[in-house]
Amino acid sequence: MITDSSHLTGWVKSSHSGLEANACVEWAPSHAAEAGGVPVRDSKDPHGPALVFDAAAWSAFVAGVKAGELA
Repeated sequence: MITDSSHLTGWVKSSHSGLEANACVEWAPSHAAEAGGVPVRDSKDPHGPALVFDAAAWSAFVAGVKAGELA
């Protein structure tokens, strides 16, 4: 876990977050190598923590979302 994710740049907002720009899940793919996995945070709290998921867990999550398994 990263306790303050505000120093990371290149956050990408989920296209599944709906029309509310402040209610999104974001991830920072450009920092995956340095963080030891993919950092993920709540866009409503840009200075808050980011959870870090390893590549396999992140891939499984993305595949599940795309398949509609997590709707």
